[in-house]
Amino acid sequence: MTQPQARCLILACGNTLRGDDGLGPWLAAWAVNRFHSEAGLRVISRQQWTLELAEEIARSESVLFIDSSVESAPGAIKMLPIHPSAAAQGLATHHLGAPELLALGRDLYASVPQNALMLTVGAESTELGEGFSGSVTAALPDVCRLLEETILRLL
Repeated sequence: MTQPQARCLILACGNTLRGDDGLGPWLAAWAVNRFHSEAGLRVISRQQWTLELAEEIARSESVLFIDSSVESAPGAIKMLPIHPSAAAQGLATHHLGAPELLALGRDLYASVPQNALMLTVGAESTELGEGFSGSVTAALPDVCRLLEETILRLL
């Protein structure tokens, strides 16, 4: 395996046409703009996480997954460590969660990032539309501050 590709890899997930679900891509764009001159940061934004991301994860020192959450209260911000975990009932090839991607990186490339974190913000609405709900909009300053602090720590 080659040297790590990034000191900090951000993997954002979400659909920009589904209201609060677009938060992941929005935060990815915010991070690119804020840290545009930082060579140690790599940002990837997708509508869903898929198998090919396992190699990117395995080649990174730290990974920060970003997504909205329908399981959290609207606007609630959570930052949690993530550990590798195999898929419960076989491997889905269309969409994978963060623990499954970490496990794939470990199993296929014999490497796990030193730090793996998941940043989520509770979604109020994932209905069709490009704007955020009031709860998510109100959380943006705090989530951007937490994202910035976390990236700086991981770099």
